[in-house]
Amino acid sequence: MKNQKSNEKNPMRSLEDFGGKIVKDIESDRNPKFVTAARTRSNIVFNEKKGYLSLGPAQEERNFINTAQTKRFMQTVAIAAKCHTFIDQNLHTTIRGLYYQLKYSLGEDVDENIFSEQAESNPLIEDLEVALGLRREDLNLNANRKGVLAGNMKIIDTFGKERQEIDASKMGRSGWAIPSDVDNEIEFVDVKAKYVLVVEKDALWQILNEMGLWKKENAILISPQGQAARGTRRIIRKFADMDLPVYVFNDADAWGWYIYWTIKTGSINLAYIGDSIATPEARFIGVTMSDIEHYDFLQSLTLKATEVDLKRAQEMLDYPWINKHKEWADELRKVLKTKTKLESDALQGPRLTFVQDYLKEKIKNKDFLP
Repeated sequence: MKNQKSNEKNPMRSLEDFGGKIVKDIESDRNPKFVTAARTRSNIVFNEKKGYLSLGPAQEERNFINTAQTKRFMQTVAIAAKCHTFIDQNLHTTIRGLYYQLKYSLGEDVDENIFSEQAESNPLIEDLEVALGLRREDLNLNANRKGVLAGNMKIIDTFGKERQEIDASKMGRSGWAIPSDVDNEIEFVDVKAKYVLVVEKDALWQILNEMGLWKKENAILISPQGQAARGTRRIIRKFADMDLPVYVFNDADAWGWYIYWTIKTGSINLAYIGDSIATPEARFIGVTMSDIEHYDFLQSLTLKATEVDLKRAQEMLDYPWINKHKEWADELRKVLKTKTKLESDALQGPRLTFVQDYLKEKIKNKDFLP
C-alpha cells in the first residue's frame, strides 16, 4: 500500500504558493494576508454522516497590517519558511526543535525574540496545517514516537535514502515502534490479518504478545500506550481503510473510554484532521461496567472512582455523539451511580490467560459497544 502526502498535495509547492501569495500582496501594495479555518470550540461539529469531529465552515483571516495580528502573522510566515528549509534539506525535527530554530532576536536593536516560549509556536503550526490542508508530518515535523505493533505484516521504510523492510511478526517482545509519520516514505505490505486489536495498556499488550494472541488469532496487535498519539490514530485509520475490523480494549473508566472515543471520532483539539485520524468503524470490546454482572470475580476487583473520573464521565455523557448510544449512556450512568471503575488488568484475577479468553469470546460473539 503506497503512501502519499496528505490530500495528494506537494508540501514544497504548497509552502511556495503560500509565500508567493504574500509576496504578491506586498508587491501590489495590498495588506498581506491568509485565510485559515476557525479552530474555535463553536466551529467544531460532529459530522453525523461520516461519524467524526471536524471543523465547521467558519474561517478566520490573518493579516499583517493589524496590530492584534502582526506578530502572529510574522511568526506563522517564519514557521512556513523553516518548514520549507526542512523539506528542501530532507531533514526532520520535532515541534520542540522548530521552536528552538526560531528562538532568536528580531534584530540587534529589537529586544524581542520571534518566539519566547513553545506555547506561542504550537497553535501557529496548527494554523499553517489548516491553511495549507496538510498535516505537520508533511512539513517534516514529527512528534515523539508512542505506540507499538505486532502482527503478520511488513513495513517498507525509506529512511535516510535507504529502503528497509521490517517484518512486524519478528519484533520479539518489544514490537515495532509506531512513528509519528506513517504516510510519507513508508508502505505497509503483506498485511495478513483478520482484525486489529488495540490495547490501551502497554503492560497488557506485552502479556498478549507473549501469549502469541496475534499469531493464534491472525490479528494486528497495537498498544497506543495510553492516549493514542497522532501516528497511532493514523495507522489505525489506515488499517480500517484496508477493511480490517478494529476492536479496542481499554479500562472501564471515563479515561479509558475517552481514549476509545478519540480513536473512534477524533478529538476536539484535532478536529481539523478528523477525516484522517478518526476510525468511526471501531468497536469497543471491553472492559465495561456490565462485565461486573457477567463475571462474578470482578465484583470484588472494582476501584473507587475519583472526582476527576466522575467529572470526565459526566462530560462524556453530555457529548451528543456519545449519549445518542443508549449502551454508552448506560455505562457512564453506572459509573456515576456506583462511583466505581474497573481496570482491564482485573481480568488477570482468575488466571493470566483469562485476558485472551475474554477477548476471543467477545470477538467471537460480537459482544461489543458501538
